[in-house]
Amino acid sequence: MSDASFTIDDSRVPRIPIAAPSDYFALLKPRVMSLVVFTALTGVVMAPAPPHPIIAFASLLAIAVGAGASGALNMWFESDIDALMTRTKKRPIPSGRLAREEALVFGLVLAVMSVFTLGLVANWLAAALLAFTIFFYVVVYTMWLKRATPLNIVIGGAAGALPPMVGFAAATGELGLSSFVLFAIIFIWTPPHFWALALLKSDDYARAGIPMLPNVAGPDRTRFEILVYAVLLAPLGVLPYALGFASPAYGLISTLCGIAFALCAVAVYRNREGEAAKAAARRLFVFSIVYLFTLFLTLVVERILHLTAVVG
Repeated sequence: MSDASFTIDDSRVPRIPIAAPSDYFALLKPRVMSLVVFTALTGVVMAPAPPHPIIAFASLLAIAVGAGASGALNMWFESDIDALMTRTKKRPIPSGRLAREEALVFGLVLAVMSVFTLGLVANWLAAALLAFTIFFYVVVYTMWLKRATPLNIVIGGAAGALPPMVGFAAATGELGLSSFVLFAIIFIWTPPHFWALALLKSDDYARAGIPMLPNVAGPDRTRFEILVYAVLLAPLGVLPYALGFASPAYGLISTLCGIAFALCAVAVYRNREGEAAKAAARRLFVFSIVYLFTLFLTLVVERILHLTAVVG
C-alpha cells in the first residue's frame, strides 16, 4: 500500500484573527479616553459641593468606559478608511488582528455597562448625558458628519465637549453655568486643534475620501478659519475668571495661553509653503493640547486647594 500525500489549500480556510489584550485596549483610544476623563474630572471638581470620593471615582470610571466604547464603535465603523490612512492602518481591525464583529460587540457591551453604571452610582441625568455623548460621537459624527461635510469637526466637536457636563451632572444631579462654560471652551478649541492636524495629514484624508476642510475649501481657507477660532477662543478661555469661579491666577494664565494660541494661529496663517507651513501647523497642534491641559489643570488645582482650605 503506497503512501498518499495530501495537501490542503489554505487559501480557502477562514483565518481567525488572534487579538492580544493590547489590541482591545487600543480599541478604547486611550489617549482620547485620558482627555475625556481629565475634562470630566474638571466638571466634577467644579461642582459647588464635592461628591463622595467613591461616587466621584466610580463616575469617572464609568465615563472612561463610555469613552472607550465610543472609540471601539468608531474603529468598527471606520475600519475601511482606517486601512487607507497612514496614521490609522496599523490599528487592530485594518491590520487583521481583530475582527470587526468583535469590536462591535465589545463597544456595545461597554457602552451599555458604562451608562447603567453611571446611572446607578451617580444619577440618571449624568447617565443620559453619557448615553447622548456616545450616540452623538458614534452615530451623528462617525456615521454621518465625518463623511458628509467639512463641518464634521465643527458640529461633531460637541461630543468631545460634553464630558465636563457629564462630570458636573454626576457630582450634582444638575447642570450649572461652569459646566456650560467648560463645554464652550472645548467646543471652540476643537476645530483649530483638528484642522492643524488636517493640514499635516490632508493627503491621508483625501485618500480616504473624508471631506476635511483643507481638502474641500483649501489650505488657505483652513488657515483663516483656524485664526478666527483662535481669536474667539482667547477671551472664552478667560470666562471662568470673569464669571467668578476661577481665581485671578487662572485669569492671568488663561490670558497668556490664549495670546500664545492666537500667535500660533497667526504663524499658521502667514506660513503657507513648504516646511515652514508644516512646522507652524505642527506647533499649533501640539500647543493646542498644552493649552487645554493647562487651563483645565489650573481649574482642578485651584478647586482642590480651595476645598482643602475649607475642610482644614
